[in-house]
Amino acid sequence: MEIFEKLILAGRELADELRVLEFSEPVSHTYLTVDYARAGYEGYLEKFGNSKKKVLMLGMNPGPFGMAQTGVPFGEISLVRDWMGLSPEVGKPENEHPKRKITGMDCPKSEVSGKRLWGYFSEVFPKAEDFFKDHLVINFCPLIWMKDTGANLTPDKIKAAEMAPVDEACQKHLRRLIEILEPRQLIGVGAYAEKQMGAAKKSLGLDVALGKILHPSPASPTANRGWAAAAEKQLGELGIW
Repeated sequence: MEIFEKLILAGRELADELRVLEFSEPVSHTYLTVDYARAGYEGYLEKFGNSKKKVLMLGMNPGPFGMAQTGVPFGEISLVRDWMGLSPEVGKPENEHPKRKITGMDCPKSEVSGKRLWGYFSEVFPKAEDFFKDHLVINFCPLIWMKDTGANLTPDKIKAAEMAPVDEACQKHLRRLIEILEPRQLIGVGAYAEKQMGAAKKSLGLDVALGKILHPSPASPTANRGWAAAAEKQLGELGIW
């Protein structure tokens, strides 16, 4: 079995575990991106995930105008299309929120986090294949949660008892990806992701480097003051580039 096929199988097993979970208020809608946008996620893995990686980077969960639309982690439309060379056709979630429509590659809005992250990586590596030779970016969890207003909900806003099986399934999946890809460095995109990477490293008993870079979210004042420069400095200090 090819490496990307192992990654895809692991992703489908995770989807099966998450699909049956239910969430109460304040959650009104839940999107499982690796179901309706499976073509995008699996296309990304097939094209860029078919080799061992030196560096595995981890995000938190999909953004409404990035992975939610494309299936690609941090998947800002223009960079998925123009830099990665992917144009996946995605479907619709079963219970679509009227204010959070899925229009796939036709989505007119830009995912700020994805534009910052992939935009910077594409400047350093004009050819996507050069970046993905040694690196891969994934998300810890493929779920998106929304309020009845359509506002995004982060995992810390969801009841702990309901998040416990999510975290358990996603941790198991993360450990599996690390086993498959055998990275030398685990990098969390933000503190939450770094914590999850640390837990996986400890569970697997690995002697690999662990670190983090600033999350590119527009909700972060520090990121808004110059995310690319901050990330470049952190990546240099971590000895990655």
